[in-house]
Amino acid sequence: MADPTEEPDTPAPGADGDDGDGDGGIREPRPTRTAATRPAAESPAGPADPAGTGGDDPAATATGDPAATATGDPEAPRAPQAPHAPRRPWPRRLRRTALVLVLVLLVPVLAAQAALRLNYAGDPADGTYTRHKDAIWLGHAWVDGRKTDADLAALGRRLAGTGLRDLYVHTGPLEHDGTLPGTLYPKARWLVQAVHDELPGIRVHAWLGDVLATETPDGMRLDDAGTRAAVVRSARQILAEGFDGVHLDLEPAHSGDTDYLALLDQVREVTDEHGAVLSVAAHQIDPLPALHTVAGALTGHPKWWSQRYFGQVARRVGQIAVMSYDTAQPLRSTYGGYVAQQTALALEVTPPGTDLLMGLPFYYESDPSHWGHAETVPAAVRGVRLGLSRTDPDRKNFGVALYVDFAATEADWRAYRADWVSSPGAA
Repeated sequence: MADPTEEPDTPAPGADGDDGDGDGGIREPRPTRTAATRPAAESPAGPADPAGTGGDDPAATATGDPAATATGDPEAPRAPQAPHAPRRPWPRRLRRTALVLVLVLLVPVLAAQAALRLNYAGDPADGTYTRHKDAIWLGHAWVDGRKTDADLAALGRRLAGTGLRDLYVHTGPLEHDGTLPGTLYPKARWLVQAVHDELPGIRVHAWLGDVLATETPDGMRLDDAGTRAAVVRSARQILAEGFDGVHLDLEPAHSGDTDYLALLDQVREVTDEHGAVLSVAAHQIDPLPALHTVAGALTGHPKWWSQRYFGQVARRVGQIAVMSYDTAQPLRSTYGGYVAQQTALALEVTPPGTDLLMGLPFYYESDPSHWGHAETVPAAVRGVRLGLSRTDPDRKNFGVALYVDFAATEADWRAYRADWVSSPGAA
């Protein structure tokens, strides 16, 4: 995710083979047959005169004189021809090996892309629109004093008539030791009270994140019991400000991490005591079985969770929001098909009592991990609706989560309203 503490003070502007020689190697030139390589011809009267007085001129013969060559006997035996240089088959083998490697790498990728495009086909089921349980991630400016009553009024107008119910307001980040400095959120109590007063029915969650020391030496270490205990205290500390929930965004949490599960169990006890909600930002699910293992071995960054681990996390929280963006998909159709697949995989293992939210990219970037022309709100919403239609179209505790308010454009908001809130729209 982008750093929510560095959001701009003003909102984002609106935006709508073979080389053809047929030879496996390089052939040496054929030796030229001259008189020097041909036996001297006999004269009609007999053998050549050893004294050089008859027959071919020895000097001419020795020097390869064309005249001497022309008078040679055509029936005379020929000297053995010099052998051709041996063929060198390695260029052909190299080309064939390269071709095999390309096919081994390329064919699965092309097959996967074709499958995602196919997954994007078809029509979503009727009624697969908002359940009025959507969420949005909000930047740190809402709690550090930069936002005012006027900003809150504008937010209220923005939320009116949508399916948004939950606000994940960046209140951290947590320190690597799990503590939360109180100086980070001087206006938190104002925000929570103002939202409750001006926007009834909207819940405010404290978004607490940090980098985990799973792939670098620096970061939070969840295998330390003291660090986990400090995170629990931070959750209790922030709920005392009146927040309706705690939203944890700890990345990268690797699939199978039991310390992360233990932390969720501990924080859940605190949120239950306060009648609050525990929610998490979740990694994507393996699009192919055990892909996280392969990615981890090759790159050191597993990226995905197994579907089983995703289910273990979902059973420990009240809400789970999938970060279904930054997918490296190059086309809208393959991105939408990927989101449809992610939606289906998440629905299969998320308990009906847990809110499942699929992330929408309310920002624009263009790099190898996130192609802006492909990862669009219309493509994501269509993918969400297709996955929901095919897996559990009647799921009640389901929605989308918009990332992030300070980078969103008017086009993003229009697409969310048109495609998810009120009508199918066009992808």
